[in-house]
Amino acid sequence: MSEPGSFTGAQLIWESLLREGVDTVFGYPGGAILPTYDAMTEYTIRHVLVRHEQSAVHMADGYARASGRVGVVVATSGPGATNLVTGLATAMLDSTPLVAITGQVGSALLGTDAFQEVDITGITIPVTKHNYLVTRAEDIVPALREAFAVARSGRPGPVLVDITKDAQQSRATLDWEAALPQRHLRHIPPTPKPADLAQALELIREAKRPVILAGHGIQLSGARAEVLALAERADIPFALTLLGLGAVPATHPLSLGMMGMHGEAWVNRAIQEADLLLAFGMRFDDRVTGKLKEYAPHAKKIHIDIDASELNKNVPVDVAIAADLGAVLRALLPEVPVADRSAWLGTIREWRGDSAVRDIKNLPDDGHLYAAHVMHDLWRLTKGEAVVVTDVGQHQMWEAQYYKHDGERSLITSGGAGTMGFALPAAIGAKIARPEAEVWVVAGDGGFQMTFAELMTAVQEDVKVNIAVINNGYLGMVRQWQALFYEGRYAATPILSPDFVKLAEAFGIPGQRVETRAEVATAVARAREAKGAALIEFKVEQEDSVYPMVPAGAALHEMIRRPSVLAETGSDPV
Repeated sequence: MSEPGSFTGAQLIWESLLREGVDTVFGYPGGAILPTYDAMTEYTIRHVLVRHEQSAVHMADGYARASGRVGVVVATSGPGATNLVTGLATAMLDSTPLVAITGQVGSALLGTDAFQEVDITGITIPVTKHNYLVTRAEDIVPALREAFAVARSGRPGPVLVDITKDAQQSRATLDWEAALPQRHLRHIPPTPKPADLAQALELIREAKRPVILAGHGIQLSGARAEVLALAERADIPFALTLLGLGAVPATHPLSLGMMGMHGEAWVNRAIQEADLLLAFGMRFDDRVTGKLKEYAPHAKKIHIDIDASELNKNVPVDVAIAADLGAVLRALLPEVPVADRSAWLGTIREWRGDSAVRDIKNLPDDGHLYAAHVMHDLWRLTKGEAVVVTDVGQHQMWEAQYYKHDGERSLITSGGAGTMGFALPAAIGAKIARPEAEVWVVAGDGGFQMTFAELMTAVQEDVKVNIAVINNGYLGMVRQWQALFYEGRYAATPILSPDFVKLAEAFGIPGQRVETRAEVATAVARAREAKGAALIEFKVEQEDSVYPMVPAGAALHEMIRRPSVLAETGSDPV
């Protein structure tokens, strides 16, 4: 049934967002999007004014990852639009559903190099799932309806809709039902073939040393219960990708921990010794596999992913199923035999114990503050119930190793792109999406300086986020590579920082500095008790490194271990 009445194109944008269930957008105004901002005053949707458009995408990204809903960002043409590119690439590589709406110069000016004219659809083709250039008001609603459908269907991702200024200013009728999208259906894979399911079941029955590889797709599919049911029924341990952390509980008896370049030593060894890998919603990226020719050489492989392009892309597999993970597991579960793999699990426990006895976090307090201590204590003090949003670097890996994520959507981080500056804006978006959640930013001194202007956004929007800046005076992960592979030549990695406590106070945010482990608990308590945003600067050991580490081009079992009795992560005493 059509809805009578004439609207400006700008009004149609907001009418569409309301009907899509949008309650918050993140953006920054400018000339080409000004008609849309002017119309915004008639609508109840919350607008969060950022300090940089890249941060707007990261906020929408954090909002989407924390809530499971589509994040929305609005920007103007030219530099406003191009500032979105890094955030769109971040969302694309991590399969985050986003819709970016950009203003564009008037349609008569397209191709004339008009003021702030940039071909943003051409620029963003590689970093969006799809994009649109809209030049007529009557095309706005169909484009936006389809954009939301594409963003959330199949493998989620970002979509950009570029709308000319005259399309925003001219008028059209609103017929919501007539704009029902259809083309997004091509992103929905077919039902899996019975022969593939039968072959997968046969491999599971025959396996003696299986391992589940739990990826981000488990959360995107909502398949947590099905994965746990299969693991428990078939007695199969599971290893997690970075973005898979929280998809299944870290403290579950069958949980091994994180795999890959900075994964746990026993996890990588289990993968290398496995006779069957069940890859669920993960893409076999290079940080997970190490040297492909020597990856899991004894294992048959089952790969289930909603994106058919990921199957057999990096790792050839024996059974490849392009389908929704939850649907496949619900079909498999009734036929999966109950098994007892205590011998295999016992072997892994022995490998795990070898690392546990040498864990750095169990080192007696020697007056030095290690980032691993901070992460472990933060997990303990928050009882593992916080939503943690990390930046990128050493602190990101220490968080993944030492903060045990049991809850879904409890870790938000930039995985595929590794985007520094992600944490603070993404945490603001996450807190807006889930105001009842305790949200912590974990950022390094380098990445934090890229987007700390968003502290003012947190203040203006009254967003309560707790911020842990891990300050070691270096671009730590790059320094680690220089120490290990470039003979200790620290080219451009020592970084000078402002006084983060005074910086926070300049924004009206209480700040604290912690230099010993004994101070951690009190500082965390004060931050949690603060009414608004609060910041803690942790002055940690400067030249500590993340271990284990699989060097680039090496196989998973060729890990560099901590060169002392302080070794990798292990069992966590409460």
